Amino acid sequence: MENDLIIAEKLAQKTKELKAELGKVIIGQEDVVEQLLITLFANAHCFMIGLPGLAKTLMVSSLAKVLDLSFKRVQFTPDLMPSDITGTDILQEDAETGQRKLVFRKGPIFANILLADEINRTPPKTQAALLEAMQERQVTAGRHTLKLEPPFFVLATQNPIEQEGTYPLPEAQLDRFMFSIKVNYPEVEDELQILKATTSGVRTDLNSVLSRDELLQLQALVKRVPVADHVFEYALDFVRKTRPTDPKAPLFIKESLEVGAGPRAGQNLILGAKAKALIDGRQYVTCDDVEAMTLPVLRHRIATNFNAEAESIDADQIIHRLKQETQKTKA
Repeated sequence: MENDLIIAEKLAQKTKELKAELGKVIIGQEDVVEQLLITLFANAHCFMIGLPGLAKTLMVSSLAKVLDLSFKRVQFTPDLMPSDITGTDILQEDAETGQRKLVFRKGPIFANILLADEINRTPPKTQAALLEAMQERQVTAGRHTLKLEPPFFVLATQNPIEQEGTYPLPEAQLDRFMFSIKVNYPEVEDELQILKATTSGVRTDLNSVLSRDELLQLQALVKRVPVADHVFEYALDFVRKTRPTDPKAPLFIKESLEVGAGPRAGQNLILGAKAKALIDGRQYVTCDDVEAMTLPVLRHRIATNFNAEAESIDADQIIHRLKQETQKTKA
């Protein structure tokens, strides 16, 4: 069996190959692609926020192709039922005996990569069915309890506009997602390339870069990356400073936040930092790796209060300021 050093070198090389292959169809958005890969290697799920037309679906379907994994997309709508995702019993006649029996027909959740498009448009009962599968890695439908085949990766999207008639995910459910990734408009040069590439009629074929077994091997390696005590303490300190009731919380946190991040935030900071270190070709984690994870890990785990909203201060601005305060302390 390969030792961890060889596997780590393979991960760094495979990540470069993955990015290059995805770059054939995804122009720009390097940070978004890297965060997607970190989430996948950490064996977690992510939440993506972006306006329509920013290639979110293309990004995820392309990722499935280069990893040779099964992919399903579900468009979440107000009339979507839990069974539409998990599956349901259907009455089927046996061709030989002529007898009818109930047979479970699997839903789209039985895929390696599931894109839950506009998850905030479906009622809480349907959202809960998906979130249970994410947490337990299994599906319970009627009398059936079926394990989901690894790897299992959910990417949920939300449109930041047109909020009428939607069911925003509660904080406790958002906490199940490792990352909240923001997809912004492309840069001018990137958008020009997109215009040229998407109107030429030239088809781009993607090659598989990583097998399922290799991905599972790499996911197992992430957990084994060693972390020094001072890095754990740095992550813990950062998370605790987001809590208005904590004695170490800065004054602007007490004035701007209603709710801070819970313990799962610290876990995901460390897991994300481990995956990032491996992607960068290192088998050790630094405080800088943790700091690089703070925005995607924390932005959906803190809630601003009326004071912040009145001054148009959002979660990202608060995290940026906390990073600056922490850097001063480090210096």
